[in-house]
Amino acid sequence: MVKRVRSDSGPLSLQKHNHMCVKLGVSIFLVGLAVRLLLWDSFSFSSVVESPPLEDAKAVSPVLSSSDLQPFDSDDFPESNQNQTQISKDEKCDLFVGEWVPDQSGPEYTNESCRVIEPHQNCMKNGRPESGYLNWRWSPRNCELPKFNPKKFLKFMRNKSLSFIGDSISRNHVQSLLCILSKVEPAVEIYHDKEYRSKIWKFRSHNFTLSVIWTPFLVKAAIFEDMNGVTSSDIQLYVDTLDQWTNQYENFDYVVIGGGKWFLKTAIYHENRTVTGCHYCPGKNLTELGFEYAYRKVLQEVFKFFTNSNHKATVLFRTTTPDHFENGEWFSGGYCNRTVPFKEGQIHMIDVDSIMRGIELEEFEKAASLGSQRVNLKLLDTTLLSLLRPDGHPGPYRKFQPFAKDKNAKVQNDCLHWCLPGPIDSWNDIIMQMLVNA
Repeated sequence: MVKRVRSDSGPLSLQKHNHMCVKLGVSIFLVGLAVRLLLWDSFSFSSVVESPPLEDAKAVSPVLSSSDLQPFDSDDFPESNQNQTQISKDEKCDLFVGEWVPDQSGPEYTNESCRVIEPHQNCMKNGRPESGYLNWRWSPRNCELPKFNPKKFLKFMRNKSLSFIGDSISRNHVQSLLCILSKVEPAVEIYHDKEYRSKIWKFRSHNFTLSVIWTPFLVKAAIFEDMNGVTSSDIQLYVDTLDQWTNQYENFDYVVIGGGKWFLKTAIYHENRTVTGCHYCPGKNLTELGFEYAYRKVLQEVFKFFTNSNHKATVLFRTTTPDHFENGEWFSGGYCNRTVPFKEGQIHMIDVDSIMRGIELEEFEKAASLGSQRVNLKLLDTTLLSLLRPDGHPGPYRKFQPFAKDKNAKVQNDCLHWCLPGPIDSWNDIIMQMLVNA
């Protein structure tokens, strides 16, 4: 058919045909040019609207603003996705949301280089066979958390004082800080109480005073319990009377305060010099108020004290620390034998920890909203990042060589406190960022 058309076409027909082709070609060219110009303008307008300025692409912490918190480099991503992955000025870096990532550089100290580690947390000396739990670091989402810098920290704290106030987790925490700082200057212990639970240290070349005050309820309490946790009588808890740490508060420039776990113990509650109820006291003929009532009441008293005080200080309120006992509690055969961190979503808080943290966040927000001119309240929200570290506890290695005589021995486990060195060291990285780098 094609050949037949070509043979029947004369010169005039071919000329007209060629003329029409030229017109058609010119028309197509003009239309294409118009479309190209239209699309070019559209793309140019789109890039101006959607691409944030480079100086605005920073992560901002809800707790602090710091130029030291760097967003991920956009060069790590394909060019077509850069607008989606850059962090705008309205997005925030939450120091307490992220994951534990491998870190083969290891801890900042060892059980041999630090002499202040309590025997119960000296896991390596006590014979813990694996050390993989030492090779992780906390990595907040969307920003970098620098490692603790002991020289910079001591320089910042020159002529100042810092106190950790709370239960044995506070003591665990201060020992971690002491171990890291000992790389620059060893601390000199200048005071301890009868039970060695409250202590004061001095870094003489920096005139820096570091202390820990053991007050597990933060309020006045009569406790009838020995060092092994054996109770001879119910705790008498005065929920409206703060403990004696308040008498020392004016000596501190910085405070890290927290508690929680002790409120789960059986206790008789006193208020206005009258017994008002209890927590878990069957047979006492008292109103069961529950630990929630006491914990909320105590935190209200604590925050009221800080916000009403005329003393100028920075206070970091540490949230509750979850434990990782499995198949029982510390007194009923519970254990923790995991060797790697959890990923987000692999574990959820138990009810009591969720309740405690909920109370903590509510009462902290109320206090922070008052906007005190003297106290600078900050939230040290270590609960969720700690929840992901079931591998960081002493477990059976709270005692020296627990299986030396019997490999199948039944040993009490510690799945609440942290090995030193261990995950709690990362808490100091966060404190460094909140106080020094802010």
